[in-house]
Parts: sequence; structure tokens; C-alpha cells
Amino acid sequence: MFTTSTPRTPPVPAGGPWLFPPGPPDPTAAPGPPDPTDAPGLLDLPGPPDPTAAPGGPGGPAPSRSQEPAPSRSPRLLTPPGPPRPPGGLPDAVLFDRDGTLIEDVPYNGDPRRVRLMPQARAAVDTVRSWGVPVAVVSNQSGVARGLLDHRRVRAVQGRVEELLGPFALWAVCPHGPGDGCACRKPAPGLIHAACRRLGADPRRVAVIGDIGSDVAAARAAGARGVLVPTALTRPQETAAAPEKAPDLLAAVRLLLPGGQGAR
Repeated sequence: MFTTSTPRTPPVPAGGPWLFPPGPPDPTAAPGPPDPTDAPGLLDLPGPPDPTAAPGGPGGPAPSRSQEPAPSRSPRLLTPPGPPRPPGGLPDAVLFDRDGTLIEDVPYNGDPRRVRLMPQARAAVDTVRSWGVPVAVVSNQSGVARGLLDHRRVRAVQGRVEELLGPFALWAVCPHGPGDGCACRKPAPGLIHAACRRLGADPRRVAVIGDIGSDVAAARAAGARGVLVPTALTRPQETAAAPEKAPDLLAAVRLLLPGGQGAR
């Protein structure tokens, strides 16, 4: 169940994530400051990585996402867009992790042809939409900091996911590496706080669904509700430590209904 109270998302200074609206990406667009005519609450977008950096796949084994350390700096945020949803039994918003949760985890993937949905992803997202609750994505993409991805490739994968699952209210992406000292990289709470401010949601009335411990830890740090959907890549200790877990995405979203039951 969700409590109701005045939002207390902390103010956040410079160095934040990329926030993308729904819809097909413009292949000619580059990240930059938000359009001043757009709705308030957008974050400034940092510039793309060094164009001389070699694109393509990683040069060695991909590190486990669950083993990367927490960051420390905070994202940049302007005026929040409005008050949270009225009190009730449903969450203000549901934030899904991307890789390993909505789609198969392909390390540093910038190729939309490699996007494959996880089981029950479409049913889960459609179920939340049927409640009238916004759905958004919160995703660490350290491949940007590593020079393996850029803005256009991240947006290309986003476009393919939306072809398969429909548009999301927001995509909040941390482009930093584990050593960059940001506060938006999960398990830190900044990515969730930024998404909540953009959506006008109280973090304590928001649910975060992911496949590894850092997703649940970020939710807890933000004051949100975290639900773990373990996969073969989830570490056993993360599964054991999760306060709420479900066998698949549809079961996870059903936990969010008032009186919802599931594997805990």
C-alpha cells in the first residue's frame, strides 16, 4: 500500500540524467538544453560523448550491473510540473528498469534489431496503463560514459521498445559510468527523484520494478516501493534481500493493486 503525504523529493543540483519524452526519436537531434516553450520540469541534457571514441561492442567481458558502485553527485532539475495524483490505492506512477526487466539484457546495446521483450512485458505495461497510471523507464546506460553508446543509439533502442510496448510517459537515462560520481546512477535515488519530479509524482507513492538489487536499492533510497523480478542474472543474495519479489512482470504489477498478493 502507498502512504499519502506532501512530496519531499530533495532539490538536486548539476550533473543529471537524460530525460526523453515518448515518441520516435529524431535521428538528426543531439542532446541539449530543453526547449523553453516545453512544460517545466525537464532536465538539461548533457552533451554527447567524445565523437572520436570507438563505437560498437565492449572490448571485454561486461561487468555485472549489480556489482557497480553507487554514485554521489546529483542531477539538475527545474520547476516541478505540478501536484501529485490524488490520494488513492494505486501508485502515482510505475517506473520500469529497461535491460533485464522490459527487454533482454544485451550489454551496451545500441542496435534496435537486438531488442527482445522479456516475458509478460507487454501485458504488464498494458495493465498499468489500463489503471490510468503513468508508466516510465529508469535506466543506467554506462555505455555512454564508456564510449560504446551515444545519444542517437540510446534513442534508437528507445524507439524500438516503444514500437513493441507503446509510448512511455518518460525515459530517464543515466549516461554516467560507475566512477563518475553522479547521483542519478542506480542504486542512488537521483534517477527516480528526477523522474518523479518530471511526472509530478510523490516518490512515496511510486513503484519501481527491476531485475537486480540496485533497482530495489534505488527505490528504497528514494522512498519508493521496489519490486524485484529476478532473472538468471540476478544474484541469489539480491533475491533473498528483496522485500517484495514476483516471478514475472505481470505478477509484479498485480502486487501494486490494493490488497495485491504475490511472492514476497
